[in-house]
Amino acid sequence: MSAIDDLVTELAKLPGIGRKTAQRLTFHLLKQPAEAATRLADAIRAVRERVRACSVCGTLTDEDPCAICADPRREASMLCVVEEPADVTAIERTGRFRGRYHVLGGRLSPLEGVGPEALRLDRLMERVANGSGVLEVIIATNPSMEGEVTATYLQQLLKPTGIRVTRIARGLPVGGDLEYADGVTIAQALLARRDMAESE
Repeated sequence: MSAIDDLVTELAKLPGIGRKTAQRLTFHLLKQPAEAATRLADAIRAVRERVRACSVCGTLTDEDPCAICADPRREASMLCVVEEPADVTAIERTGRFRGRYHVLGGRLSPLEGVGPEALRLDRLMERVANGSGVLEVIIATNPSMEGEVTATYLQQLLKPTGIRVTRIARGLPVGGDLEYADGVTIAQALLARRDMAESE
């Protein structure tokens, strides 16, 4: 197998990258100056060597604790629980949440053999223990079957603490048409409705 085929094969293993896209990326890299390929290789190597899970929240970072956990301006009373580090990035992109995070490192999936012991639940319970200052836990797992199972499990797990447990609302995306939405999405949008006066 040639060096080109090797690179195409490795790139095609990345999520969302098919063989044709991998070929385009490979030929694009070959057209670039040698320094560009070296910079890319160095960046990949640096990420592998320096990035690790934050010891507090579990998100990926090259400093420990991560910038969010180390920021004294973040609201310590609100803790948003997500499945993966990418979810933290997605929520941060909105600029609307100023609390802290807890990354589970996955979601419950009995069919795949992922049980509670595989998630960072012990650390979550330590973080919400008495005297921690956490008043609300926002469950922001994905709206999949596994995400819903995880959310329900978390709700039951946190119930004895007396802390307020909320779930992010789900519904129709901005710019979406009702006629193309599935029934579950429409039902969730109806359940998560709010009074128009609240948005004024």
